[in-house]
Amino acid sequence: MRDISLILLAAGTSSRFDTPVKKQWLRIGNKPLWQFVADRFLEFGLFEKVVITAAEEEKRYMSYHGDYTIVTGGNTRQESLKNALEEIKSDYVIVSDIARACIEKETLFKLMEHSKKCDVVVPYIPVNDTVVLNERTIDRTALKRIQTPQLSKVKKLKEALLSAEEFTDESSAIVAAGGKRCFVEGSPNAAKITYKEDITTLPCLLPPSTEILCGTGFDVHEFDVTKSYLFLCGEKIECGYGFKAHSDGDVAIHALIDALLGASGMGDIGELFPDTDMAYAGIASGKLLENVLKRIRSFGFELVNIDLTIIAQKPKIAPYKERFRKNLASLCALAPVRVNIKATTTEKLGFIGRAEGVAVTANANLQYYKWNK
Repeated sequence: MRDISLILLAAGTSSRFDTPVKKQWLRIGNKPLWQFVADRFLEFGLFEKVVITAAEEEKRYMSYHGDYTIVTGGNTRQESLKNALEEIKSDYVIVSDIARACIEKETLFKLMEHSKKCDVVVPYIPVNDTVVLNERTIDRTALKRIQTPQLSKVKKLKEALLSAEEFTDESSAIVAAGGKRCFVEGSPNAAKITYKEDITTLPCLLPPSTEILCGTGFDVHEFDVTKSYLFLCGEKIECGYGFKAHSDGDVAIHALIDALLGASGMGDIGELFPDTDMAYAGIASGKLLENVLKRIRSFGFELVNIDLTIIAQKPKIAPYKERFRKNLASLCALAPVRVNIKATTTEKLGFIGRAEGVAVTANANLQYYKWNK
């Protein structure tokens, strides 16, 4: 059966997951969870098209991971599904959540076997425990724990989602619209990752890779003699001149930001904070660094250490080096020993040697967030 597409929902906020990293970005080996799940489905070779929903602010970075069809999700699961369906041209679609990471090929075959019989085919697992509702014991054989993926006729699903009512799964929407639902037995391995402890119970998930990712950054700024001070590593230096820059011109922090973006594969400082945007005019570079650090943490990275080399004929760097170290350690939530500051000159060669500006090189090392610790 090839007239079938797949939608993977990955635009959620992970509000119940209680980690600094959204579960979509937890690394399975060296892949974020959303990519691990997408590749797992793609390896089955069953689908005409695969569409992944994502939060708007995550789409660009997701696209760097490979050739995936990614669409903007909505504020709810249902809105995300509607957006994804606009990309679907097949008669049938399977919808699954990224949070169900260990779907087995056998489950998909079960869904497909019943595709002609119903408007939606749903996997379930039985309830084995005694269930009490309002002091009354319920017949547990009549209860089903519904899972995804679910297979739907695209036309029926689109019609069902025209309702203003919010549904927690496709089958509920289709049944409410008068459609027919069939059930197939699901699998305990298709359990949903809702809380942090759930991820450790699934058999297909490897721990995050221990590899270290290295990035480098370089920046340079010319002196502005109309100013009376400059900023380096977040430290204000009263020296009778400043930097020509759109922001506060902290060349050291700018180089560090590029090193962080390089290690995480997120581009460069100009892409995130363009000098054509007046929102960043005169902004403290420490604020930009805080933004980038928050970004890399939310995407599943932890900062290991940083190393900067400041190349300047003036001002003299030696008196400030320890303050630079402490400032950056505080901004980056690192122990001071994990922040190294070096200084050198160009032996009076070039524009730096002529005391016309300062250059900085930076290195940063990242590792993946250890969800298994």
